[in-house]
Amino acid sequence: MPAHTPAPVPSPAAPRALRVALLGCGVVGTQVARALLEHAEDLSARAGAPLELVGIAVRDASRPRDGVGTVIPRELLTEDAESLVDGADLVVEVMGGIEPARTLIRRAIDAGAFVVTANKALLAEQGPALFEAADAAGVDLSFEAAVAGAIPIVRPVRESLAGDHVRRVLGIVNGTTNYVLDQMDTHGLELSQAVKEAQELGYAEADPTADVEGFDAAAKAAILASLAFHTRVSIDQVAREGISSVTADDVAWARRTGYAVKLLAIAEQTSEGVSVRVHPALVPLDHPLAAVRGAFNAIFVEADGAGPLMFYGQGAGGRPTASAVLGDLVSAARDRLVGGKGPHESAYASLPVLPPAAAVTRYQVRLLVADRPGVLAQVAGVLADHGVSIDTVRQTAGEPPVGGAETGTASLLLTTHAAREASLAATVEALDGLEPVREITSVLRVEGV
Repeated sequence: MPAHTPAPVPSPAAPRALRVALLGCGVVGTQVARALLEHAEDLSARAGAPLELVGIAVRDASRPRDGVGTVIPRELLTEDAESLVDGADLVVEVMGGIEPARTLIRRAIDAGAFVVTANKALLAEQGPALFEAADAAGVDLSFEAAVAGAIPIVRPVRESLAGDHVRRVLGIVNGTTNYVLDQMDTHGLELSQAVKEAQELGYAEADPTADVEGFDAAAKAAILASLAFHTRVSIDQVAREGISSVTADDVAWARRTGYAVKLLAIAEQTSEGVSVRVHPALVPLDHPLAAVRGAFNAIFVEADGAGPLMFYGQGAGGRPTASAVLGDLVSAARDRLVGGKGPHESAYASLPVLPPAAAVTRYQVRLLVADRPGVLAQVAGVLADHGVSIDTVRQTAGEPPVGGAETGTASLLLTTHAAREASLAATVEALDGLEPVREITSVLRVEGV
């Protein structure tokens, strides 16, 4: 009797190509398009289906663009973003700004497309509504590139640390300001000189306001706080102060006293709620964040179980940001193929977001005071009246008497212990009105201690 031959098992049908719509063809968009075209085979293999770039939405398709006509076929450009979105399975938004990005993302979600965005300003302002729409539609809204460029931080905080309790997130999340402050530190440049150099190197825009005044970092801080503490935080709830008042003298004094000046995004959970703020701060030279140089970013996470974790790398630029976008795109494609979706927004804790005055920090204050006996006691008395204690004092002789004055001046450097922001601010205001105080030269917060 002949042996039984099993019937051949039919091979599964190859998955159809997933249509990818790209919104924006700037620095990041160009790099995303290049990768999708030049590495199509590898990216498709990782995603589990061919990824077909079907169009790139731009405002003016006739404008010359880097790579268009050579690596990127010109026929991919279109000014009809709505039609492009309507026919896509996956939509990548890297155009920036609030509109038309918000309307196009919402249109994509309502049409059932999975969305990847690098738009931190939009998420910090409109994130909750977009996440709710994505959950209702059963699609992904991924945003790894919106926080720290190539640095993987969204997934670690949202997924890897989902079983832990994050207490604090402390980070350098703006490469432009870090480059500026680093140049002021290493070369003694004034702020305006360092900003101009950053512009010449392409690190800063022609209008550097979003970076220098801390708006970019505040948007990222809002996103990080929302992830870390399962609480919706908007950019309007982030206390923000940029670096425009930081001088070369401030940076030099910081180095002399064992600190580096960094623009920090800080989000922490206390027994009262969540505090989120962005401001220049003194970081001890032995802290890992003090060693972050140039246009690099780093985020320091403190969790109960995992302890301190640091994520470091390139936080801006076309290729680094495109790397994070493409990672999200591959993940979104996988989710789409299996009919599932990635983690949804977690805002179950709904903790109160504290006002800026409730934050707890330390100050370093530089004063120019009359050089005579009893002045330090008067200054210490003002701090005591406001419930603020002194950690260290450093005094140096200043200018000799001028024009027959009884005394010259001395420079007084005070570092406080931790206290509420409201108490520290009131202390500085009172010192400004003290008779022997000639000038408050500098006030900087101290973090990472």
